Amino acid sequence: MKIAITGKGGVGKTTISSTLACILSENHDVFAIDADPDMNLASSLGITEKIEPISSMRDLIRERTGADSGSSFGEVFKINPKITDLPEKLSFDYKKDGSLKIMVMGTVEKGGDGCVCPAAVLLKALLRNIVVKKEEIVILDMEAGIEHLGRKTAESVDAMIVVVEPGLKSIETAERIKKLATDIGIKKVLAILNKCSSSEQKDFVEKNLLKINIELIGAIPMDNDVVMSDMEGKALMSYKNSNALKSIKKNCI
Repeated sequence: MKIAITGKGGVGKTTISSTLACILSENHDVFAIDADPDMNLASSLGITEKIEPISSMRDLIRERTGADSGSSFGEVFKINPKITDLPEKLSFDYKKDGSLKIMVMGTVEKGGDGCVCPAAVLLKALLRNIVVKKEEIVILDMEAGIEHLGRKTAESVDAMIVVVEPGLKSIETAERIKKLATDIGIKKVLAILNKCSSSEQKDFVEKNLLKINIELIGAIPMDNDVVMSDMEGKALMSYKNSNALKSIKKNCI
């Protein structure tokens, strides 16, 4: 099972991504991939150690592509670099037993690099290898722009889940994401409503999502434990009585 989770900033997609990864890792081996430029997945899991983003590993990028990550346009480099050994080498073993591995992709930060540069080529090749060839469950914490997903990778994603919150702005973002996802071959786009305070809010969101052909698969209530987990730097899984945690387990697995 390969799931990409996305949504506009602030809707709680990283909390949902990290919590889903933790829950699923209780019975399966899981790769949790931080493919959002904000790179908050590790902290959402309570990881205090610094994990270097792969996009900033200049020596590795040069070794595998034959060019520096900041190479100028027109320089020759490998577009199919060797990456089969990297998922194991570059992942953080969260539980120390191999059941949940964390990878931080990072982003191409230099203006003008675009998507055809050594760093971006390595990231996309690495992501494609994990999604297409790995047998583990893969949870991708994406940005709304789904920057890292190429067509071949997208075709192997089982579903894209858009995290929304009550309001038309979030619905509009979901519609844009669905178009992007459909354009690159993702056939199933679903939604999770987060920060829900009433049945009226759920009905409103569900009705508007149906208009753009997105199925709502679950609603997660407002929960102070989510705020506390962020303030205390702990994973939501640490709050056993959390209503949001219970809802994710019940509605989103």
